[in-house]
Amino acid sequence: MIDVKSAVINIHGFPESEAESIRRCLETLYSIREGEQPMNRGLGLNMDFQDQPVNVAKNMFALEIIEKTRMYEPRAAVEKVEFAVGGEGQLIPVIRVKRGDA
Repeated sequence: MIDVKSAVINIHGFPESEAESIRRCLETLYSIREGEQPMNRGLGLNMDFQDQPVNVAKNMFALEIIEKTRMYEPRAAVEKVEFAVGGEGQLIPVIRVKRGDA
């Protein structure tokens, strides 16, 4: 199972103040389930990956992170999504973010 709440976001290529602002925005984006936000039902992550086999879930999660970051935080671009294994076998996403096009 992917532990979204424990995701690690590594940001590089930004001044420290801007990096912290982006980190807060991404943490918020990644912590919301898609459909929970009134007036913006697309905000947040589609959690359909949770019920899939591990390899499928990892790919669906990475794609969702890349697409939602592009859509809601144009200052940043996802460079890489990897997974670490937690103490109880859960997968902890490690998301590497660089400067986006905006």
